[in-house]
Amino acid sequence: MGVLNAIGREFRYLSGMLRVLGGIKKVGPGSGARVPDHIENTVDKFPDRPMAITDEGEISYAAFDAYANRVAHWARAEGLEPGDTVGLFVPNCWQYIAIWFGLSKVGVVTSLLNTQLAGRSLAHCIAIGDTKHIIVAEELSAQYISAEQEGELQAKAWRLEGAAEWGGDFAAALAEQSDARPDRSVRDGVEPSHAVLKMFTSGTTGLPKAALMTHIRALYYLNTFALISKSRETDRMMMVLPLYHATGGLCGVGCALSYGGALILRPKFSASSFWPDVQRHKATLFMYVGELCRFLVNSPSVPEEQNHTLRCAIGNGMRRDVWDSFQARFNVPDIVEFYGSTEGNVGLVNAMNQPGAVGRVPSYLKHRFNIDLVKFDMDAEAPVRSENGHCIRCEPGEVGEAIGRIDPEDARFRFDGYGSKEDTEKKILRDVYEPGDAWFRTGDLMSRDALGYYYFVDRVGDTFRWKSENVATGEVAEALSFDGIEQANVYGVEVEGYGGRAGMAALVAQAQIDLEQLREHIHKSLPTFARPLFLRLQEVGDTTGTFKLRKVDLVKEGFDPKKITDPLYFDHPTIGKYVRLTAELYEQIVGGKVRV
Repeated sequence: MGVLNAIGREFRYLSGMLRVLGGIKKVGPGSGARVPDHIENTVDKFPDRPMAITDEGEISYAAFDAYANRVAHWARAEGLEPGDTVGLFVPNCWQYIAIWFGLSKVGVVTSLLNTQLAGRSLAHCIAIGDTKHIIVAEELSAQYISAEQEGELQAKAWRLEGAAEWGGDFAAALAEQSDARPDRSVRDGVEPSHAVLKMFTSGTTGLPKAALMTHIRALYYLNTFALISKSRETDRMMMVLPLYHATGGLCGVGCALSYGGALILRPKFSASSFWPDVQRHKATLFMYVGELCRFLVNSPSVPEEQNHTLRCAIGNGMRRDVWDSFQARFNVPDIVEFYGSTEGNVGLVNAMNQPGAVGRVPSYLKHRFNIDLVKFDMDAEAPVRSENGHCIRCEPGEVGEAIGRIDPEDARFRFDGYGSKEDTEKKILRDVYEPGDAWFRTGDLMSRDALGYYYFVDRVGDTFRWKSENVATGEVAEALSFDGIEQANVYGVEVEGYGGRAGMAALVAQAQIDLEQLREHIHKSLPTFARPLFLRLQEVGDTTGTFKLRKVDLVKEGFDPKKITDPLYFDHPTIGKYVRLTAELYEQIVGGKVRV
């Protein structure tokens, strides 16, 4: 039976892979396809089917395309040329997709701005994105104004609906444009290797970086998961993830737009309304990040979680413990877990329902993939080098950093980098196995088993993940430049019942810190996901001989007052201030009675 099971496993794996590879050919490098070509083909095939399902009603593919066409004509009327950039600072709505689709029709690049940003971080993203125009939703206007206050922005601002003192009326400007589709000849000079979108990543340190998303890469994202999930025009994708992320905005959107399906667009995730919404809108697909699934598993039962139409959940970050509980409780037949990053060249997909795995590369197909694991020195935060100066491959079961071989001639394995050459070079590992080779550093620790299944372990470096966002410790430490604080050591700590790591800062101060003013400063300076949830007040900081901050012991000790003699404080969500973290409050947090 063992041999027969193995044969069956490999047959399912190979047949699924061949089906996906066959479907991807239509948008591969040799096809010459660009993102607007692909979406227009779907529009022409399914003009009357719903593209989006909202609380206000359904939007047909024809209406979606007509709006996008007006956006394209607006861009040309404003003098925008192929390669120019327009910023998009708008929450989830069907117009969000139509705007970047419309701009792509005339070769204009859209910069997808994180809607949680404000002030300096937002101003930085607008500046490094070379943004000429920016479209802002009314509900985000205060955040945009805070970015303007950081210094003069070069971009011309537009309010999505209605005029404002700070920007023009985008809706009125569109009303003056034709909804006829621009001829494809207007984008004749746009190559599949050119950028169609700019997305932002925190990287390992500092402020966000602009990652370039080419047409080829975007088309892979739009199609791969649609093929794996066997998407069709009758499918309805529940979209609760932000559209500025590649996971929701491309992978999830593609499951609908590639084959005529519909997007059920929600403004944000709500555990209490998730299953009622699934039932109400007859969702068949769900795009997740692991933490959302953890919230659902930890939520009280509701009648709507049974006898639903959801057939497949697709996403990343679902750990083994959540996976087993999620599938058993909610009876979702298929879970497709994948691994990748907006800017990286490493991609894995687990389409075999192997709990906890992010993908599989069997030994007999290793030459067709670019991923490898190399031994990693946790203290040096760098791959281990042998006597000959080369990296050392991990054996099955060993934990190491995942790296991806860079091949400029293969669209799958290119590394298009960031807007900054300096930032790009920092992510490249050279002379890995032989002189002159180049590999992309993912910054992620993984292990693999004997069958070739890969398992995510943790992030490395100065980044941790919280609320499905990467947090750069350097940016947080900079925001903690506050009266009296001499040193701020920022790191992430595990909180039982939550995915990722919550922010914590060990502070060394000259005198008593005004915690109320500090909290007000932090909340003004940082987005929600980056704000330190816990503070540790130290008399002396822990540094290396070269004055680098030590974090290993701080991370191990976490925020347990039984292990720590230093004063600890917690940013209490209901009290609205930093309160002393007692043993009783600690138990309430880890026990789930106080939500973070």
